[in-house]
Order: sequence, then C-alpha cells, then structure tokens
Amino acid sequence: MRILGLDPGLRHTGWGLIEKEGSKVTFVAAGVISAQTDLSLAERLAEIHTAITQVILDFKPDEAAIEETFVNKNPTSTLKLGQARGAIILAPAEHKISVAEYTPNQIKKMVVGVGHADKNQVDMMVRRMLPTLPEHIPPDASDALAVALCHGFMRSVLK
Repeated sequence: MRILGLDPGLRHTGWGLIEKEGSKVTFVAAGVISAQTDLSLAERLAEIHTAITQVILDFKPDEAAIEETFVNKNPTSTLKLGQARGAIILAPAEHKISVAEYTPNQIKKMVVGVGHADKNQVDMMVRRMLPTLPEHIPPDASDALAVALCHGFMRSVLK
C-alpha cells in the first residue's frame, strides 16, 4: 500500500510517500511545493494543485492523508489555508484516491506518542521510523511523512 501524506500550506506544501506492507514501512519519496508568492491567490492555488497532481501521476499512491486545518489567531490566514487545503485535497479526489483527514494532535500522538509534541520531536520519530530518509529533508516534507505514517498506523488499527 502506497500512502501519500500531505501537509498543506499556501507558501509551502509538504508531501511524502511511504510504502506499507503489513507492519513494514519504507520511505519512497518526499518534497515540498513552494508556490510563487508574487502570484495571485488563484494562480498559487492552481500551481499547488498542478504540482500535487504531478506527484500523484509520478508515484501512483493508493491512498492519501492530509492534515486538517487548525484555526489560527488570524482568521484571514485560516481561510487562505483552507483554500490551499481544498486545492490540495482535490488532486487525489480527481484520481479516485481516498483521502483521510487527521488533526495535528492525532498525527503527533500517533507518531510521537504525545499530542502536543514539537516539530523536532516529530522529525526525530519520522527519521527513526524511516531510517532510509535522506539526511536533509525540509520540515514540511517531514511533516507530510508524519501524516502518511499516521494514516498507515490508523489503517492497521481500524481494520
């Protein structure tokens, strides 16, 4: 089972792919899509959507998972993140790939064991679970791998 994890963002969207065979989990690929900040909102959303679609075409995931939007102090930022998330989630949906959604606390609890873990703790556990991960991986890609790992574990629990 190939799982695509997605960490949505309007500036930087992380993506990460893992392969899960029973209890064995292996790293496949990861990256970050950085939208051009000088584009209009609509153009940035289209750019992100196109890039996620290309990842799907290149790596052919079986399922996808995305981090849910949390409410920021700034409502405008929250709304824009929601729009980015919509553009991102549309790509797997267009390819008939199911998309699971997890809160940041669910992801951290599943990967680290603590729902309020910090980014360094999440990154450290992702590296432990995926020992073939390249040394220098951007934080957004590591977060996306955490989403994929969370989904892989949740699939096992819910079966």
